[in-house]
Amino acid sequence: MDMSGMGMGGGDGMDMPLNDTGVDFSNTTQAEDFLSEILDDTEFQVIGNAYARYFWYGVVVLIGICAIFNMIQKTTLRMRLRGAAAKVAYPARPSNIFTKSVATVTAIIREASYMQLTPARQAFWIKVPPFGTISLLLVYLGFVLALEFIDNDIPGAQHYTALGIRAGWLAIAQVPLLILLAGKNNLIGFVTGVSYERLNVLHRWVSRMLLLLATLHMGYQNYGWDQYGLRQLEWSTDTCPPTGIAAYAILLWMNLTTFAPMRNFSYEFFVVQHLITFFGFIIAIMIHLPSTALYSRVWIYIPIALYFLDRVIRTGRYAYNNTSPGHATLTALDGGVTRIRVPVKHIKKWKPGSHVLLSIPRLGFGQSHPATIASIPPSHNNDLIFILKGHRGFTNRLVKSANSSTASLLPSTKQDSSTPQQTHIALIDGPYGGSQSDFAAFDSVLLIAGSTGITFTLPILLDIANRASSSRLPVRHLSFVWVIKSTSCTSWISNELISAFQTLRNAGIETSLKIFVTCDDTFTEGSSDLPTKNTGCQCDKSLGPCCCERNNTTKNETETDAITRSGSESSIPNEKPQLHTTEITTSPCCPPNNPTSPLTSLATFASGRPDIYPLIWQLLDQAEGESGVACCGPIGLNARVRNAVVRCSDERAVHKGTGEQGVYCHVEGFAW
Repeated sequence: MDMSGMGMGGGDGMDMPLNDTGVDFSNTTQAEDFLSEILDDTEFQVIGNAYARYFWYGVVVLIGICAIFNMIQKTTLRMRLRGAAAKVAYPARPSNIFTKSVATVTAIIREASYMQLTPARQAFWIKVPPFGTISLLLVYLGFVLALEFIDNDIPGAQHYTALGIRAGWLAIAQVPLLILLAGKNNLIGFVTGVSYERLNVLHRWVSRMLLLLATLHMGYQNYGWDQYGLRQLEWSTDTCPPTGIAAYAILLWMNLTTFAPMRNFSYEFFVVQHLITFFGFIIAIMIHLPSTALYSRVWIYIPIALYFLDRVIRTGRYAYNNTSPGHATLTALDGGVTRIRVPVKHIKKWKPGSHVLLSIPRLGFGQSHPATIASIPPSHNNDLIFILKGHRGFTNRLVKSANSSTASLLPSTKQDSSTPQQTHIALIDGPYGGSQSDFAAFDSVLLIAGSTGITFTLPILLDIANRASSSRLPVRHLSFVWVIKSTSCTSWISNELISAFQTLRNAGIETSLKIFVTCDDTFTEGSSDLPTKNTGCQCDKSLGPCCCERNNTTKNETETDAITRSGSESSIPNEKPQLHTTEITTSPCCPPNNPTSPLTSLATFASGRPDIYPLIWQLLDQAEGESGVACCGPIGLNARVRNAVVRCSDERAVHKGTGEQGVYCHVEGFAW
C-alpha cells in the first residue's frame, strides 16, 4: 500500500485525509508504517510553534496594557502631589474630561475586581482570590483553549495527533511565563508595578494551565493511537511516551505540593523540594522533546536564562546587603510577639509596606522568613524594625530566644517585656514589595490593620506624617483603625503612633485613631449575658474571653435607607449630594472599662470587631477627592474591607454623574 504524501492528513496542502483503508494491522510492517504516518508532525510542528508565538503576543499585549495603566496611575499621583505643593484647592479630584474619563473607567474596573468571597472558617486553608484575579484567570483559560481548538479540526487518522501536538506546543510556551512570574526580580513586576508575591498567585495558576495542556497533549495522543490499536506498539518502539510520563509525573507532583495544606505544612521543605523537582522537570522535558523538533528547546532555554538572571541579581544584592551584616536585637512584647531591630549599613531606602526575607542563622540556619518592615528610614535612624507573632518554627524560636535572654538579664526581678535582648547576626534579602499606590496623594485615607498587620499600615502612616512635616500634601483626613486582642498590644507601637498623629495634626490634617479590642476581659465589664438588642452583638466565649461578633444586618439596612433618603433630598443643582450628615459610630459589643494604655488620650477604644461599612462610608462622605483604603490582616478582615469598598462605591455611584469621588483599595495578607 502506498501512503506517500498522505502523512499530513487534512492540512492545507492535503488532497485527502489519512485513513486506514486497506491497512492490515495484524501485519507488523503495515501497522508500523501507518503509525509513522500518524506520528508525522512535520507540518503540525510549524503550526504549533506559530500558535505558541500567538500566545506570547497576547501575553505581551496584556502586560503592555497593564504597564500603560500603571504609568497613568503614577503620573496622576505625581500630579496630585505637585498640585498640593502649588496649593491647588482639591488636587486629588479629577479636573478635566480626560482625568474624569479615566476615573470613571477606573471606578468601574475596581467595583468589578475588588469583590472577594470570604472562606468558611472550617475551610480556612481555601483562599478564594478576588474577582479581579478570577476574571483574569478565566480570560487566560479562554485564550489558551481558543488557541488550542481554533482551526484545528483535522479530518482522518491525524485528528487527535493535531490536537495533541498543538497542546504540547502551547504547554511548552507556558514555561517562560512560569519562570517570569516566579522570580523576585522580574520584568512583569517592573513594568506593571505589581510585587512578586502577588504575581506568585498567577505563577501557580500558570503551572496548573501547563498541567492541563500536558494532560490534553498526552490524552489526545494516546486516544488517537487507541483508535487503531496502536498504543502498545507506540509505547514499545518510541522513547517519547515514557519520557513524557516522567515529565508529567514531576509536573503533577509540583502542582499538588503547591496547594495550601501541603505548602504550609513545612514551607522550608516545600521550597527545597520545589526547586529540585523543577530542575528535574526541565531535564525530563528536554529529553522528551523529539529530535525532529529540537528548535522547540528555545522555549526551555529562555526560562533557564530568566531563572539564572534572577538568581544572579538576588545573589549580588544579597551579598552587597550582608557584607557588613547587622546584629538583630530581640525584644519580647506582650501577646507572644517579638520586636526585632536590625541596623543596616547598605540598605538606605525602601517603600512603606516593603518586606524582606529575614534570616538569623543562629535560630534557623538556611531559613528565611518574610517580614514586613514596620519602619521608614527617617523614623528609626535607618534601622529595620520588624514585629513578628510567634506561631511555630522560626517565629516560635524568636519568641523563646527573646524570653530566655530576658530571664537571664533579670534573674531575680520582675520581668519587663520591653527589656532589650541579646543580639544575633541577621541576614537580609530584599527589600521587596511596597507595590501599593502612594497614599500621600489621596484626599482621605483609611488604614486598617488586624494584629501584626500593623507592620504594613504603620509605615504608611509614618511616611505620610514625615512628608507632611516638610511639604503640603493632598491628604486632608486620615483615619487609623487597629483590631487587637488585648489592650496590652498597643505598647508595641504606642510611641510611633503618638509621634505620627501629633505631626499630622500640626500639619493641619484631621485624624482619628480607633482601636477595637476583641478578646480582653480586663477591658470589658460585660459578659455573654448582655442583652443583644441594645448592643447589636453577642459575646462568643468559645473563642476566648469576650470575643465579640456584631450582628449588623438590621443596622446596616437602616443606615442604607437613611443614606438613600438623605441623598435623594438634595435638590440644589450641581451640588454634591449630602449622602450622610451625621457621624457614624460603632458602639462597643461590651461596655468598655477605661483601658490602661499610653494611647488612652489619643485613641477611641471599643470592644468587639469593627463594622467596616460605616467606616468607609464616613471616609467617602467627607472626601473632596479620591480616597485610599489600605488593609492588612487575616483573610476574613481583608475580604470584608474589599466588599465594603465595592458596596460603598456602587451605592454612591462614584464618578458616574453623582459628583462622588472614587476610592482606591489595597489589601495585604498575612501569608504569601
